[in-house]
Amino acid sequence: MANAKVIQAKQEAVEVVASKLRESTTTVVADYRGLNVAQVTELRKQLREAGVEFQVLKNTLVRRATESADLAGLNEILTGPTAIAFSKDDAIAPAKILNDFAKKNDALQLKGGVVEGRIVGAEEIKALAELPSREGLLSMLLSVLQAPMRGFALAVKAVAEKEEQSA
Repeated sequence: MANAKVIQAKQEAVEVVASKLRESTTTVVADYRGLNVAQVTELRKQLREAGVEFQVLKNTLVRRATESADLAGLNEILTGPTAIAFSKDDAIAPAKILNDFAKKNDALQLKGGVVEGRIVGAEEIKALAELPSREGLLSMLLSVLQAPMRGFALAVKAVAEKEEQSA
């Protein structure tokens, strides 16, 4: 009976990870070997503040979950110690936080991941991390939208000043 309970618990764990893989907009896989406890704690804190879930998982469990989630291509990067960051809301946050942390701590190595259902390598994760944040993109959009109005306002002001000088 104990074996049946263990097997059921493992199957449930696989299903939980598979559902996280399906529901996440971005999943980043990293090798955390060489980080000390204080560094891992700091990394977890940064990820938690951004709403990103970070877990250290066994590769066999993740392999079964990837097959269940139709992401079996991810299995080739599941070697050695594996930590996975799942983000449901912000597609850029896990990549940005892990990439910035890896720049400061050589021990953390990005392996790859899944971005909106597509399996990507470490280089694509790093490229995603270099994108501006959502707020940055929105402010860029706002300034682009304001530019024509600003130009129109300056033209109206110039015409008004010219009329004022003529009078």
